[in-house]
Amino acid sequence: MLGDLGAEIVKVEKPGEGDDTRKWGPPWHGPEERRRAAYYLAANRNKRSVTVDIAHPVGQALVRRLAEGSDILVENFKLGGLAKFGLDYASLKAINPRLIYCSITGFGQTGPDAAKPGYDLMIQAMSGFMSITGNAEGPPRRMGVALVDVMTGLHATIAVLAALHQREGTGEGQHIDIALFDVAVSALANQALNYLVSGVAPERTGNGHPNIVPYQPFETADGWLIVAVGNDAQFRRFVELIGRPGLADDARYATNSERVAHRADLVPLIAAVMPAQTTAAWTEALAAINVPCGPINTIEQALAEPQALHRGLSGSVADAAGLEVPVVASPLRLAASPPDPGAPPPMLGEHTEEVLRDLLELPDEEIARLREIGVI
Repeated sequence: MLGDLGAEIVKVEKPGEGDDTRKWGPPWHGPEERRRAAYYLAANRNKRSVTVDIAHPVGQALVRRLAEGSDILVENFKLGGLAKFGLDYASLKAINPRLIYCSITGFGQTGPDAAKPGYDLMIQAMSGFMSITGNAEGPPRRMGVALVDVMTGLHATIAVLAALHQREGTGEGQHIDIALFDVAVSALANQALNYLVSGVAPERTGNGHPNIVPYQPFETADGWLIVAVGNDAQFRRFVELIGRPGLADDARYATNSERVAHRADLVPLIAAVMPAQTTAAWTEALAAINVPCGPINTIEQALAEPQALHRGLSGSVADAAGLEVPVVASPLRLAASPPDPGAPPPMLGEHTEEVLRDLLELPDEEIARLREIGVI
């Protein structure tokens, strides 16, 4: 996200191995010599890749020099992992007091679980997300995307931008402590408050909403349709359209709170009517009366939606070899400074010499020596 917004990003990776997600395939993109996992492509555009062995004192010195001239450092080592290399916040703050140092871990820098590693799936489980995902009669389910990872990246971006703003006034950087577990718990949103207010832990309700009815998929003549009734006026228009106007006058269904209480009675009445029309027919009719609805698309169908095409939500950028690399567009729409997907995800170490030459002003002979001794 920061790269899309114009940040100059140097991605420091281990020589010969690099980011783990480079190997998280299939599917793969490109010919063998430029093969990259789709997973890696999803999160690494607008970065320059530099390979540095931070276990070597000379490599540590290179990273310190990069940090000395940088505004922001983002790292996701386990607790204390960079201290043994002299690359922790305290060490780098001493050479660059303006540095904003963002640490992303599973459980944060403090607490009984701080030293534990954290992956999205285990955090989905521990945070309570899986306890509310899936059908009531089935097992807990994970979300279809590593959404805790995604949300953590969003929160890290917000924190970095806030720290940059703070630095404008103070001239000082700061340490940012972002934890996947913290983010996941905060993202429970209304479900966390449902528990804190009632003292009753929310349970799985499948595709239904715990606080709104009807707000779920219904089977149609040829597929599935989401109906998202947000208020009583929408409910009245909806039941009139489907030929059951009396439901809006029934005391059990007239208000949302009553509809939630009588969900088990109401939902089957609606479900019995919906197969009378196709998904497209219902979508058109409901849109005409301003009742929110939409088809359950495959990802292929979602990217082919007229709205997705109009907004340019997918495209491609050419890499150094002229190979077109697919990208999903940034959702940010800034009129004066629109995001730019400009550079494709880099090959491992693709920019090592360029960065060392341009940012650290190392002569070619020194770069050759560093390569010879295996530091880069």
